[in-house]
Amino acid sequence: MDATYDQAFGLVLKHEGGYVDHPDDPGGATNLGVTIGTLSAWLGRAATKAEVRALTVAAVAPIYRARYWNAVRGDDLPAGLDYAVFDFAVNSGPGRAVMALQRALGVADDGRLGPVTLTALADKDPVALITALCDDRMAFLRKLSTWGSFGKGWTSRVQGVRAGALAMARKPPAAPTSAKCTSCGKALAA
Repeated sequence: MDATYDQAFGLVLKHEGGYVDHPDDPGGATNLGVTIGTLSAWLGRAATKAEVRALTVAAVAPIYRARYWNAVRGDDLPAGLDYAVFDFAVNSGPGRAVMALQRALGVADDGRLGPVTLTALADKDPVALITALCDDRMAFLRKLSTWGSFGKGWTSRVQGVRAGALAMARKPPAAPTSAKCTSCGKALAA
């Protein structure tokens, strides 16, 4: 599902923007959504603000894939829900995003996306789950002490994620393509 990841990654980056070091942001220096703490953990040493400022999309892509997409098992989630959980994980941590998904599914919210959570997904409507997840996310964000500084931006982000995720979930699956005979052009039996 690399195509889904690539699309979700691009959408997340649109919300994250470039370099910021806002005094009210507990994450500190951040570029393309990667905080100085996240970069330090990724590098295995203390990162500098200059290193954060110099980050590129190519440099952050493997960080997003490993620390957020893979952490929430994005490849195992339905289209649209994968993006909503991924963006939540980027903004508030993978554990919190998974717990919100688990609450929406009615399973124990331990923050680990394992077989129980995946089994519970099997018969659930992704549209309803996206709605519940985004509602849970907004409830969490409104309780944060930094809501006054960032609430307007968070609201806009979650509204954008909700709309994008719902569009992805409602998109009909691609029709299977049939192989064709190279010499005659006729469809081959599957």
